[in-house]
Amino acid sequence: MFRVAGIDHIVLRTQNKQALLNFYTGILGCETERDTPPETGLTQLRAGNALIDIVAVDSKLGAMGGPAPSTQGNNLDHFCLQLEPVAEEDIRSHLVLHGITVGNFADRYGAEGQGKSIYIEDPDGNVVELRAKLA
Repeated sequence: MFRVAGIDHIVLRTQNKQALLNFYTGILGCETERDTPPETGLTQLRAGNALIDIVAVDSKLGAMGGPAPSTQGNNLDHFCLQLEPVAEEDIRSHLVLHGITVGNFADRYGAEGQGKSIYIEDPDGNVVELRAKLA
């Protein structure tokens, strides 16, 4: 078993990246933490101890989520839950026990820097990234 420690980040897909950046930085006071090359299309904003990732739908990363946000395309790409320290195998075993398809852990950047995480789907098909400080 493992326990959720908090939300690490959310990923918002958009057709108007600059408008979202202006909203989250200019109105809500988030600060830009990391900006990837334009072809990748990702800007990460600091939101307290978490991140808000803004992704242009016409970028390499944004295109992976399908059409632009509408009734046919998703605005929320995925959200990430930060877990309390736990071994990868304990996470995998627990999920498999509950019939959840589990891929491979990969090194990804999140609110606490680089770390290992996996993607799973909830019953509605929403993508959830599980990120653990490995035990």
